[in-house]
Amino acid sequence: MSSELQTRPWQRYEPSARCPWNLTRAAHLWRRAGFAATWEQLQTSLKAGPQKTIDTLLHPKGDVAAFNRTCDNYTRTVGSSEALRAWWLRRMIQTPHPLLEKMTLFWHDFFSVSAARGAGASQMREHVALLRAGAMGRFGSLMTAVSGDIATLLSLETKAIRKAKPDEALARHLLARYTLGAGAYTDKDVRETARAMTGWFVLRNQRRYFEREHDAGVKTVLGKTGKFNYADVVKIASEHPATARNIVRKLYRWFISEADEPTDALLAPLTESFARDFDVARLVETILRSNLFFSTGAIGRRIKRPVEFAVGIIRSLEASAGTTRLAADLASLGENLYYPPTGNGWAGGRYWINHATVIGRNNLAASLLSASGPYGGRCDPAAIALRHGQADAKAAGRFLASLLGGHDDEAFKRLWKDQPRGGSLSDRLRKFAYTLVTQPEFQLA
Repeated sequence: MSSELQTRPWQRYEPSARCPWNLTRAAHLWRRAGFAATWEQLQTSLKAGPQKTIDTLLHPKGDVAAFNRTCDNYTRTVGSSEALRAWWLRRMIQTPHPLLEKMTLFWHDFFSVSAARGAGASQMREHVALLRAGAMGRFGSLMTAVSGDIATLLSLETKAIRKAKPDEALARHLLARYTLGAGAYTDKDVRETARAMTGWFVLRNQRRYFEREHDAGVKTVLGKTGKFNYADVVKIASEHPATARNIVRKLYRWFISEADEPTDALLAPLTESFARDFDVARLVETILRSNLFFSTGAIGRRIKRPVEFAVGIIRSLEASAGTTRLAADLASLGENLYYPPTGNGWAGGRYWINHATVIGRNNLAASLLSASGPYGGRCDPAAIALRHGQADAKAAGRFLASLLGGHDDEAFKRLWKDQPRGGSLSDRLRKFAYTLVTQPEFQLA
């Protein structure tokens, strides 16, 4: 780590000769804060600079509220979680606010509420709507909404929390997974939290409170004493300093690197700042604007999730895709939206990549880029190259290498020389795009 990063990792990045603002860093920003960028977005970003580009990602010019209302109106008619998967992917592909969808995906993994554990389509729809509404707000507000959500309770198999039988499993999950993190609480904290959460039931898919089933006695939770109820202990846990450390560490993994474990000292400035008001948007903004985010050591330090891999290809090529089929293909690669595999979410990182999933990613890329087949040829590299004035085959290939891989001229020449020369421009560019997105580097975000 350079001396500047050692002393100023979270200060605003300013381009320099050692760390210039270039296509590589612009594409890196769009991959992490969205899913990928179009050529026009990359060119606009290069001219605007990093900080104005981040302004755009945080506060896009499009009418996000109208877009979300339209999507919400459609999803209200959806009757299965499988159909909801397709609509969420369509939202990711078309959204004018990709950072919002990226953060909604983060919280979906974080809370790991699953349709496989009792929640129906309507409950899952409302759950993800809660995540989206609170994705960039105050963590305490999001935690309050999620902890009282029907889908959350059903997913945690919590249908009745009686005074005579407090649910310590639920209490432990709240403390270990949702707030403080493992090791930051005691068994007594779990027992007292469980007592405070009594009285709540899920009956006929409605959350009901029965005062006679609530333990109204005094409890001591995380060093605080009172006649606490469910809302009280959620608030106490959400505002604990250890919760700030837990959230910051997970967002570091999401935005900076999953290949190394950050020290407490490195994260301390973020943790202290976040603990003041638990403002998620401000925390995300600090990370995205930082020297560390744009450092060489942060680029390519995350393995793309299957969703990032596929949506990135589609958004870069300004295309569309049949998202019902896409959702099923992504599920076969390990990322089944609305169905996190465990209460701890997806393992992520290297677990995304193995012999079978590499073959699966290659097959999905081939299907997306094929002129026919299940995706109907809608990802058309030649059309995008021509749209941006690249009619010559080699020039169009160089354009695609910059758009999809950020490859320099030497890397482009190496990849291009092995491409077959026969066939139409469309066929040649489809094959070359496939070569680009099946490179090891493309699997990295």
